Amino acid sequence: MAAVTAGMVKELREMTGAGMMDCKKALSAVDGDMDKAVEFLRENGMAKAAKKAGRIAAEGIVKVVVEGNKAAIVEVISETDFVAKNADFNAYVEAVAAQALNTTAADIDAFLAESWAKEPSKTVAEELASQVAVIGENLKIRRFAQIEENNGLVASYIHMGGKIGVLVDVETDVVNPAIEEMAKNVAMQAAALKPVYTSRHDVDADYIAKETEILTIKAKNEKPDANDKIIEGMVKGRVSKELKEICLLDQVYVKAEDGKQSVGAYVAEVAKANNASIKIKKFVRFETGEGLEKKNEDFAAEVAAQLQ
Repeated sequence: MAAVTAGMVKELREMTGAGMMDCKKALSAVDGDMDKAVEFLRENGMAKAAKKAGRIAAEGIVKVVVEGNKAAIVEVISETDFVAKNADFNAYVEAVAAQALNTTAADIDAFLAESWAKEPSKTVAEELASQVAVIGENLKIRRFAQIEENNGLVASYIHMGGKIGVLVDVETDVVNPAIEEMAKNVAMQAAALKPVYTSRHDVDADYIAKETEILTIKAKNEKPDANDKIIEGMVKGRVSKELKEICLLDQVYVKAEDGKQSVGAYVAEVAKANNASIKIKKFVRFETGEGLEKKNEDFAAEVAAQLQ
């Protein structure tokens, strides 16, 4: 049986918000398996859905660029907040975003291998190495994404000076200031409430199945004498509540006057008022340092690999 360390208990507490003794009990029950410990806590009503564990406070910045019906978003991370606020670093990241707008690369490795648009004799990776030498700190082009919408518009929003960036793909047969404002509001919603999916139709079936399994065990623990129909109803309601939190169009619109209107209903309201057909096709949301884990992330090694 694996030994349960204080570090493991601390990490599980950060992930779930559960009590120390509950975390220790869960880890002991599942032989130290962190994922199974999270499930144990949830099944026994000791924790809600888990947060991402052990995130490092990675600094850096997210930039977006929009030109006509095409847009790009990039995240470049640094070691310190001081560099993230540096004017030269910001100008460099803007150039990376401009590069991403026109790239044909399918992944970050191909992106790094292509010619640097501002100085074609260099690759993107070579220019990155030059910036590391000039700025004197490890930097990493972590990710990029493009959106092109030929039947509508792409909205963008940057929050907290580049800590969070969002692009929203809006298909519409009418483009006017009211619809542009709606698109910007949806982008702000995505920045603030951190959805995972655009709508519940995009949710992975495996995710639904796993949540149903966990919530069914939890419901049976809460009401051991309840029949299957009652349990099924409880689980269905709880899954639906979760989807309203993680699906952009199902979320409560943050600017709703009644505190109840969904984002989808808000979009439909604007569409009706402007005699337009509007569809929010997808969104991209980058947050600096998102998903980086202390236990797995070796920043210096990744930078070295990227510069090779």
